[in-house]
Amino acid sequence: MGLLSEGSPLSWEETKKLSDHVRKHGVIQFINLYKRLRDRQGDVLKWGDEVEYMLIKFDDETKTAKLSLRGAEILKILNEKENEDPDNVKSLWRPEYGAYMLEGTPGKPYGGLLAHFNVVEANMRYRRREATKLLQPNEVLMSLTVFPRIGAPDFTDPPSYPTPSVGASRSLFFPDEVIFPGHPRFKTLTRNIRERRGEKVAINIPIYRDENVPLLFKEDLISKGDDGSSSKAAEDDHIYMDAMGFGMGCCCLQLTFQACNIQEARTLYDQLTPLCPIMLALTAASPLYRGYISDVDCRWNVISSSVDCRTREERGLIPLKENKFRISKSRYDSIDSYLSEQGEKYNDVPLTYDNEIYKQLLDNGIDKLLAQHIAHLFIRDSVSLFSEKVHQNDLEDTDHFENIQSTNWQTMRFKPPPPNSSIGWRVEFRPCEVQITDFENAAIVCFTVLLTRVILSYKLNLLIPISKVDQNMARAQKRDAVKAEKFWFRRDITSDAKIPDDAQTEYTEFTINEIINGKDGGFPGLVPLVNSYLANMDVDADTHCTIQRYIKLIQKRASGEVLTTAAWLRKEVISHPEYKHDAVITQRINYDLLKKIQDIVSNEVECPELLGHCVSSKTTETIPAAVAKAENCPTANF
Repeated sequence: MGLLSEGSPLSWEETKKLSDHVRKHGVIQFINLYKRLRDRQGDVLKWGDEVEYMLIKFDDETKTAKLSLRGAEILKILNEKENEDPDNVKSLWRPEYGAYMLEGTPGKPYGGLLAHFNVVEANMRYRRREATKLLQPNEVLMSLTVFPRIGAPDFTDPPSYPTPSVGASRSLFFPDEVIFPGHPRFKTLTRNIRERRGEKVAINIPIYRDENVPLLFKEDLISKGDDGSSSKAAEDDHIYMDAMGFGMGCCCLQLTFQACNIQEARTLYDQLTPLCPIMLALTAASPLYRGYISDVDCRWNVISSSVDCRTREERGLIPLKENKFRISKSRYDSIDSYLSEQGEKYNDVPLTYDNEIYKQLLDNGIDKLLAQHIAHLFIRDSVSLFSEKVHQNDLEDTDHFENIQSTNWQTMRFKPPPPNSSIGWRVEFRPCEVQITDFENAAIVCFTVLLTRVILSYKLNLLIPISKVDQNMARAQKRDAVKAEKFWFRRDITSDAKIPDDAQTEYTEFTINEIINGKDGGFPGLVPLVNSYLANMDVDADTHCTIQRYIKLIQKRASGEVLTTAAWLRKEVISHPEYKHDAVITQRINYDLLKKIQDIVSNEVECPELLGHCVSSKTTETIPAAVAKAENCPTANF
């Protein structure tokens, strides 16, 4: 979840007083870092995935499934190997927002060999096994985007209870005990975002309209301890949520790529941006919230609202008086501008940025596009500050820069090298929802990495206006978006990234199936381009087999031949014998659903409607010795 500084967290009032200090020194730190590293060249392709998991506790007697709040306890044991021998671990584990969450990554990043694609799933399996060994007999580790009954009555083990009038969240539904207790950052962010906003966050997502859902769906919030503010914030016919945990308690799948230099990083940042909504729709996995079925398929707007610290002035509800800017988006949202020269033309959305910071960056030799990007990030206040980190050495430290950078949670993140590190310029790809099986997650990861190779090798141009990307992000979250929606995409992606005369004909609307699989006489399709790239590469037989099975899953999801996770989850709830067509997920429905998911993950039952028929890859924990020898690469486990 970003920067995890140690120390004593400051209150919002103390943090607010130091906001200009953090901004001032954060910008200086970026300038110093940029001057030192802008000419860095020759870094090799490295990449890695981050999978977030949740702990579920089953009670087979009462037929309930609840979130187990033992994440901190298990994380401590998982970290022992790394603490003892950090260079020789196969996995790394980090805390996440929820007390029931864990984040796992490979012990080392993967490299440029195609054979590395064949170890991704094996490493994911290893992570799942490693954590599972530490669980109680009735606990399981799941890669599930959202727990269906999060915030519903009695959803945690041990039991926990909301405290609407005290604490960090002050939620009607989400107890503070559900926030990870092992690091103060998480509760501090929760409290400071609420206090900066001037009221609780408000998340409203449309209820799924079934025959027994009341014509006017409106909950009695007063009975839950509401002082009137939630009733005012809750919208009719919507599932209302009021805490950061409803968003940051979701699990996702993220990827980080190291580029060879800053130019390549900027190119990747831009070219992957139009793919964010496409991959969000393909990985849609979160239609269930607070014990209800919703009419959306993705978590994105839920998280965006859950950390929306903008004041009423900044949201444009009242005139600016105390604040400096009107800000169109939450600090968790899609990006607002491209960074490469070829992307500049497509920056068609007015960008709000701090003009003084922008001029300071220009005066220090930073180009207009990157200066705008940084000055835009720095319109935000710090929402988490530790007393020990207030005063820093701006020549060596980057914590103030990272403080702002890491709390701008966008679809893409442009990441400078850390100080005193061998790590290069990177980009982070952040839209994907986590899938329930390692096979699916490996497929998403490998397909996305292959797309980066194709983009750079074939010099693809995927750029469309930022306003169209924003439209696509909204469409991607709609129910059954893969089948029902069309998405703006570039007509000709194989010509170079120069600007043609007629911009209006550059892009049109395609289905996801057309974008992924191609359209006769109209569009080549991303999968055929990936296969063309692979045909010109030396790939060992097992890796080739694995990649093709992953690609087949992507193709079938795009065509609608197999369901997205979101469509499958909704179907499972609706077809449950206890379901009363009222959009309610009871304890028993939740239990049976999660039990079935666990059976699928452990290969006890097949699920062709979700996964297709071919779900066994040739994945292995080591790359072939012959490949390693030819490439002068160690065969060590990944």
